[in-house]
Parts: sequence; structure tokens; C-alpha cells
Amino acid sequence: MTKTVIYTVCMIQKGEQFLFVHRPAERGFPGFIAPGGKVEAHESPSEAAIREVAEETGLQVTTLYFKGLDEFVEPTQNYRYMVFNYLATSFDGVCLAHPPEGSLHWLTLDEVKEQPMQPWFSRRLPLFLQEGTFEIHQIKKNTRSADVIIRYL
Repeated sequence: MTKTVIYTVCMIQKGEQFLFVHRPAERGFPGFIAPGGKVEAHESPSEAAIREVAEETGLQVTTLYFKGLDEFVEPTQNYRYMVFNYLATSFDGVCLAHPPEGSLHWLTLDEVKEQPMQPWFSRRLPLFLQEGTFEIHQIKKNTRSADVIIRYL
């Protein structure tokens, strides 16, 4: 039986800027990243995205768009890691003064490209603003490589 874990990522847009969490190394996935996290058993992916944004930033998402799926498959381990990606274009509230996952920064895409970030997030970043949805499907081949297929739907 395949073990599947499901996560969300939510880009929050305010004009030309986006809200990023600067995660320290001790929190895992260090660098600049959008808010997100694990989908709980009782939640839909969109509910989890809204909850994670509130927990990590203090903001309440009011408009949410599904942008795409990024998944990583390890056939030899019967393992699938799925990330549902969203774009929030409106929200209420103010950012937390002391966020739990790292400091919060409103940056343009050009500004954040100059910051450290995980390669998988850097690859996914421009896809949030393209028309339609995307699908990234990665299949691990060996300890050092994976086949990566990106589809625009």
C-alpha cells in the first residue's frame, strides 16, 4: 500500500508583493518560502491552506485560488508526497508580531529571487502567477536524481 502525505502552500498577494516566511534552518526547509503545512485528516487541502496561513501569519484568507499540484513519488518505498498550491489575493487582519515559523516579509518576485530558498520552491514560484493550473510530477530514480515532468493545464 502506498503511503501518501498531503501538504499545502499558499502564496499571499498584496499588489505586486507577496508574503514570505524566512524559515531558520532549525525549523526545516530553511530560506524564504510561502506559508503552508500538513493537511490534517479532517481537512480538505483548501481548509488546511487557510488554517496554515492563519497560524503562520495571523492573516485570514478571504479569496483563494487553486494553482496546482506538486508531487514527489518514491516507487521503491511506496511513498507519495503531494503539495496542493494556492494563491490568496485578499485577506483580513494584520501579520503576527512574532510568527512561529520565521520572520515575515512582503517582497516582490524580483526581490525574493535574490534571497535563499529551497530549489523546489524556486522552481514552483513563477507558476503561481501563470494562467491556469500546473502539475509537477517527480519520480525518484535513484539516490541522486528524479524524473521531473511539469504540465500546464
